[in-house]
Amino acid sequence: MSDSPHPTSRRRRGPRNGVRAVAAVGVVLAIAAGGSYAAGFGPFARGDDGPDPAAVEEARAFLADWAAGRLPSAADRTTEPGKAREVLQSFTAGLDIEKPELTAADGRAKGAEDGTLGVPFTARMPVTGLGTWTYESELPLREQEDGGWKVDWRLSLVHPRLSDTEKFRLEREETTPPKVTDRAGTSLVGADYPSLAPLLGRLAGDAGGGGPRGAVELVDRTSGETVRTEASFGRKPDPGAADRPVRTTLDATWQSAAEKALTEADGKNAALVALRVDNGEVLALANSPSSGFNRAASGTYAPGSTWKIVTSGALLLKGAVAPDDVVDCPKYLTVGKEFHNVETSEHPGATFRKDFTESCNTAFIGLRGKLDDGELGKVARTYFGVGQEWHVGIPTYDGSVPGPKDETEKAASMIGQGRVQANPLIMASVTATAVSGEFHQPSVTAGNEDATRTEPLPGEVVTRLRELMRATVTDGTARVLADLPGEVGAKTGTAEVSDDQDNNGWLVAHRGNVAVAVVVEEGVTGGGSAGPVVHSLLSAVPEDADPS
Repeated sequence: MSDSPHPTSRRRRGPRNGVRAVAAVGVVLAIAAGGSYAAGFGPFARGDDGPDPAAVEEARAFLADWAAGRLPSAADRTTEPGKAREVLQSFTAGLDIEKPELTAADGRAKGAEDGTLGVPFTARMPVTGLGTWTYESELPLREQEDGGWKVDWRLSLVHPRLSDTEKFRLEREETTPPKVTDRAGTSLVGADYPSLAPLLGRLAGDAGGGGPRGAVELVDRTSGETVRTEASFGRKPDPGAADRPVRTTLDATWQSAAEKALTEADGKNAALVALRVDNGEVLALANSPSSGFNRAASGTYAPGSTWKIVTSGALLLKGAVAPDDVVDCPKYLTVGKEFHNVETSEHPGATFRKDFTESCNTAFIGLRGKLDDGELGKVARTYFGVGQEWHVGIPTYDGSVPGPKDETEKAASMIGQGRVQANPLIMASVTATAVSGEFHQPSVTAGNEDATRTEPLPGEVVTRLRELMRATVTDGTARVLADLPGEVGAKTGTAEVSDDQDNNGWLVAHRGNVAVAVVVEEGVTGGGSAGPVVHSLLSAVPEDADPS
């Protein structure tokens, strides 16, 4: 195989059914790491009568400790360390504040009648699972007998309304979200489809019937009665939404097969997308590990030699090459740096068809002069929709193909390296477009806005791309799929990441009305790592089960 590319720099949940969980807390404000003491909190204007630099220095140190969670250290910078530590700690825990941000106001620190120096600040308090509570407060500094400065401790510095008579309380409320189903109405739950678990809550919440809600309320310390609501989170539920299932484009059969197929990745980080060729509807979306980051739709990867589908499309559109044209494939080619093929293979006198099926980097790089600077990106956007804004129904990264800065970067982009970025969702869509001739915005839910604008590929270009991908299975680097029934076409890819990491392995394929893309991080080669994943998927779902 010859597709080694140019290296790149590469809760707490409350009870369901409307029951409220109440956490009482005597204070309010956790300041987080929006800035650090070393970085400073913005300039303080200072004239002849400006604030003592030592006071400002102490204010910054206090805020930095508080922001970083060094509460004992922050408390020691106050006039009442014991009380300060207790209040700061109870606030953070009681209101479920995590990683808040603190920003001191620009401008002159203000002197007060009581002899303190006031440093205003903005507090942005992320409440776990709900949202961010933002408000303004002020930090008072008092000069000590030894000439140093300390924070003059008082409850109101935490929040202007915190006092001996009033405190804050966090209330959470969450209703039962609607059921999420596949295209046929089969219920999708995280226990059965682990890769979907991180997405199901969002899909249900977007439907208007679920999602966490809550509020930070100011309450009377004695009676517990609410004085006012300081911050509200979450939107008002749509009555009856819980009784209306959220139907997705996913297919339970394909999704189950995709989850199982990723076990072929041998524990490596990997992702898979399968979608319909005729309309872009996503049939399966899986990640390994299944929890956390959605690599399949939001990942940013160099697509490696799978990108040669787009490069070939650009060359064929321009009539710059034909499958039987001789395009030599040497071991090495220097364009500002030395490029080579996997295992430094070579194919003297090879045709362009051979270059594609064996994924010859040097041959494709040698054709770079056939395309204008920026032309590859224009083709990717105009015909394949890459880099346009997609509305899929879940968060996605929609690709990038910036114009090359120099000849070396242009050479790299020809083989899916340099600054070309994609993910399995993008490459499954690219594959579907290549074999059908028409881009369809991918979708996981129905009714999404489609602001994309593309042009269809000419029929002759589509025919050539299908032939090249089929030959890659029968005679090239995707022979791992050759024993599968049906007219399977594919393209492998190996993408270099850095000098101290193994290559990522890619494989895209199509069969009938389905296009598939898989990436295996540090998989070394596409055929060797992503190939078995695709083989497992297509073997598990028979061809007659393909959507039509």
